Amino acid sequence: AVPRTRILATGGASHNKKILQVLSDVFNAPVYTINTANSACLGSAYRAIHGLVAEMNVSLADVMKLAPEPTLAVTPTAGTEELYRPLLKRYAELEQKVIYNPTSSC
Repeated sequence: AVPRTRILATGGASHNKKILQVLSDVFNAPVYTINTANSACLGSAYRAIHGLVAEMNVSLADVMKLAPEPTLAVTPTAGTEELYRPLLKRYAELEQKVIYNPTSSC
């Protein structure tokens, strides 16, 4: 089972509500977006800031408080969890098969 969480989508696909809705439904989690340029670099930038202040016992969570507040884009559609739960389970099984026996065929 996927733990209760939220998804933060960035980049070009984050402007497509249909893609965001699929993410939300598959993972049964709300999807948030942030309106920022060069979002691919954003996580690295916050990690770099954390690296600079880590010796002062500043946590990454504290650094992330500097980040812009994400905006809720979509929420899961009622009933889709029952549809995707067995598919996610099957995906996880196949992933483990590939990880632990990469030469086997699925």
